Amino acid sequence: MEIVDVNGTYLHYRLSGPANAPILVFSNSLGTDFRIWDDVVAALGNAYRILRYDTRGHGLSDCPTANWGMQDNVDDLAALMDHLGLAHAAVTGLSVGGLIAQGLAAERPDLVRLLIVSNTGVKVSAPNVWQDRIRQVQQHGLASISDMVMQRWFTPEFLRTSAKVSLLRNMLLATRATGYTRTCQAIADTDLFDSTARLRLPSLVIAGEKDTAAPPDVVRETAGLIAGCRFEIIRGSGHLPCIDNPDRFAALLTDFLAVNGHS
Repeated sequence: MEIVDVNGTYLHYRLSGPANAPILVFSNSLGTDFRIWDDVVAALGNAYRILRYDTRGHGLSDCPTANWGMQDNVDDLAALMDHLGLAHAAVTGLSVGGLIAQGLAAERPDLVRLLIVSNTGVKVSAPNVWQDRIRQVQQHGLASISDMVMQRWFTPEFLRTSAKVSLLRNMLLATRATGYTRTCQAIADTDLFDSTARLRLPSLVIAGEKDTAAPPDVVRETAGLIAGCRFEIIRGSGHLPCIDNPDRFAALLTDFLAVNGHS
C-alpha cells in the first residue's frame, strides 16, 4: 500500500510501470477510487510510468474534517506529483477528475505537458442540482441515490448486461458520505471557464455518446475553449468510458500520446 501525507491529508496512490517511461497520471470521478482505471491501464500495457490515486474523501485516502474546495484537490495532486518527482506528465481526469486536471494544467504547466479531459466541462450542472444531492445524502445516505447514480453512469444496456455494475455500486457505497458531499460542494462552486480558455497545451477531450451526466455537447464546449484541442466521442459509452469501453479509451490515449511524442 502506497500512501503519503500531502497538505495534511494522507493520499492513497499507486505508481507502476518502468521508471524511465513517459509519465501518465489518472484522476478519478466522484464516488469512485483509482480502480476505475484498471482496465485502461491493463490495455496500455507497460509503455508508461502510471500514477493513480484516490482523491481526498474517496477510496483509502483521508477525508479531512474541514470543508474543502476544488483548489484543495488541485493542490493535492500537485503536491503528490512533486513528492514523487513527476513532471512533464500527460494528466488524465474523468468527471471531477477532469476539473482537477484542468486546474492543474492552468496552475502548474511544469507538471502537465499534455491534458486529457473526459466526460466533464468547465462547470458541471447547476449549483441547485448539487445542493439537492447533498441534502439527500446527508439525510438518507449514499444508498438512497445509488440507483440514480448508476443510471447516470451507465447506459440501460450496460446496466442490464454487465457484472461490473454491482462492483461499481459497492465502490460508490464504500465512499464516505462526508467525502462525497464535500466533493459535490466543491464541484458546485467550480467554474473554470476563464482558466481553461487560457490553456495552450496539446489537449484531448473525450465524451461518451450516451452520457447524461456530462452530455457530449457540454464536453464539446469545453474542447472548444482550448486552442487546437482534439475532441472525440466514444460511441455507445456513458459517463465512465474507462469502465464500459476501456479498450477504445486506451486506444484514444495511445494515439494522442504518440502523436504528441509522449511514448
